[in-house]
Amino acid sequence: MARQYGGKFSPDRTGDGAGPATDRTRPFDGRVPDTSLARPNFLFLTAVPLLFTAFGEGPVGMAVDLLAFAVLVTGFWLLREGLRAEMAYAARRVARRPALPRKLIAAVFTGLGAGLAGWDPTGGGIGAPVVYAGLAGILHVAAFGADPLRDKGMEGVDPLANGRVADAVERAEGHLAAMADAIRRAGDRDLERRVADFAATARRMFRRIEEDPRDLRAARRYLGIYLQGARDATVKFADLYARTRDPEDRVRYVALLEDLSGNFAARSDRLLLDDRSDLDIEIDVLRERLERENDRAR
Repeated sequence: MARQYGGKFSPDRTGDGAGPATDRTRPFDGRVPDTSLARPNFLFLTAVPLLFTAFGEGPVGMAVDLLAFAVLVTGFWLLREGLRAEMAYAARRVARRPALPRKLIAAVFTGLGAGLAGWDPTGGGIGAPVVYAGLAGILHVAAFGADPLRDKGMEGVDPLANGRVADAVERAEGHLAAMADAIRRAGDRDLERRVADFAATARRMFRRIEEDPRDLRAARRYLGIYLQGARDATVKFADLYARTRDPEDRVRYVALLEDLSGNFAARSDRLLLDDRSDLDIEIDVLRERLERENDRAR
């Protein structure tokens, strides 16, 4: 009979090779593929020829080509950061627009770099570089679009409450990102998966709070104190485990993640139940009012 291959270092098994992990959630639950790297990384390659042509020019031409390379690389880096900010904006129900319009600034840098790359300082006019710069900037905006220019999810509700939710979620996402970065130092794929699963559980709570900002007060400790503690524990564990590979430390850390995931899931369910209770109360109040109005009409 066919058997699924697995071993100590297979991602579908626990770290000690005892058997398959029974608490595994769906591997891509709550995760969004990062599409912010492929196209900007390809654009980085388009600036590399300037490094070769620069050293075949005179002093002024070399300086212009190197400056064009630096400007283009800066623009591509800004584009990548702008795409990441846009992905974070799109993933949340409540979000502020990016404080810095990185994609639009990247279009300006790309146009300026293309103009410098097409300029001949030994006697060429500026007409062609200006055309190159304008076309590059326009095509950049057409290909990648502009940055989000409005806050999302803040229309028709208390802007102060939604602002507090956006700030709290942003800080909480920072804690989750720090946990993911730290656990990579441990060199254990199963632990990376467990941290990612916990992050997906925590983000389900974030979405509940974004849907109803009134839940922030009940979940403030989870978004602040508990996540900050989880981040600090992950950083210390990753540094220690990378040196010692002590299985007892690993077992204790896994137990911590399981406790955190269970508590966050329970709190998310509790928030949903509270919302349903509030809805039931509102429905009952409206029914009583309608009954009184019908009695008066009779």
